[in-house]
Amino acid sequence: MQVKSKQRVADHGEVYTHEREVNAMLDLVADQAANPETTFLEPACGSGNFLAEILRRKLQTAAQKHKKIQHDYERTALLAVGSIYGIELLPDNVAECVSRLHQIFTGHYQAAFPKTAKAEVLNAAYYILSQNILCGDALKLQTANGEPIVFAEWKAVNGSKIKRRDYVYPDLVNKASERELPLFSDLGEEAYIPEPVKDDYPAVNFWELGK
Repeated sequence: MQVKSKQRVADHGEVYTHEREVNAMLDLVADQAANPETTFLEPACGSGNFLAEILRRKLQTAAQKHKKIQHDYERTALLAVGSIYGIELLPDNVAECVSRLHQIFTGHYQAAFPKTAKAEVLNAAYYILSQNILCGDALKLQTANGEPIVFAEWKAVNGSKIKRRDYVYPDLVNKASERELPLFSDLGEEAYIPEPVKDDYPAVNFWELGK
């Protein structure tokens, strides 16, 4: 389904990308789309057509790498979930996208480990998605409440633990930020390294994120 209603098209220009085009575009960056650690942001994610296919590809990689060791699969799969971000203007699409991605994660996880899948891991995946798929305006860089969009970064530390850091989205896309540092890239250009606005989250075991 590419259109929910003519009124939504008229009001918001809402037209979804067909699955055929989604896969054709992702095939152009197939290695990155399948890498559990590569970050993707869809600034007008709708109900998640692109993000759903990216998550499927990432989870397939996790299953191939960790067919027998459930702990390693769970950690990699949650990091894959944490690498996917979306911004969407309409609240119903946000809720549908989160639910859709969580269903994909649940189905893949339970298929890989049908007898030993853990509720804690499913809860952790849902929590991460609820923080990564946000209702807002990507052009204004603001949430629906008019606040700056803030995204959480999820990084593996000390084996089983994951550390969260929060970054202001305008800082990630605006090189005029006051946080710009006088560093240089490999090409000799000035490099921008944003600083987190919140870095005091404790590192926790990945299965505890849902708490």
